[in-house]
Amino acid sequence: MDLYSSIFELIDMRSFSNLWFWIALAVMWSTASHWVLGVPYDMVLRARRNGGQTEQDLEDLVRINTNRLLFIARVSGLWILGLACFLLTGLLILGFLYSLEIAQALFLLGFPMSIVGLLSLSTANLIHQESASGEHLRKRLTRHRLYVQMTGVVSIFVTALWGMYQNLSIGPLGG
Repeated sequence: MDLYSSIFELIDMRSFSNLWFWIALAVMWSTASHWVLGVPYDMVLRARRNGGQTEQDLEDLVRINTNRLLFIARVSGLWILGLACFLLTGLLILGFLYSLEIAQALFLLGFPMSIVGLLSLSTANLIHQESASGEHLRKRLTRHRLYVQMTGVVSIFVTALWGMYQNLSIGPLGG
């Protein structure tokens, strides 16, 4: 067995039958729901429980991340949007029109995360406009986390259904 076949055996291009794809999906959504606008959610809970300096730290970190996200959106938002639409459209066409399974898997990972990105941008904009702080800020972050989790549940469900369909229709030997 040569190096090339060893690598392709480890990284199976049939994504939906590969354990690594499902691990990546779980880690991606776990991370996305834990980091709310770049702030670990346990920090939100700690600020609610302790207040004081912990709450001030939360507000500072949210302010920094919100300003950073809004700056990036203002400076290069249209370029990022155009590139993301190009990549997602390419993956959509390669995956579902030309039946390339790796492109289907990448689309099913990328499209929901683009929705999370738009949700994050919207929440950052609301926090900035309202100059949210204290309980209002914590509620806004908790609501954002809930929306990310709902997006994740729908995404995992759709991905699991599509993956089962792919595995059952193609079969274990690829034919």
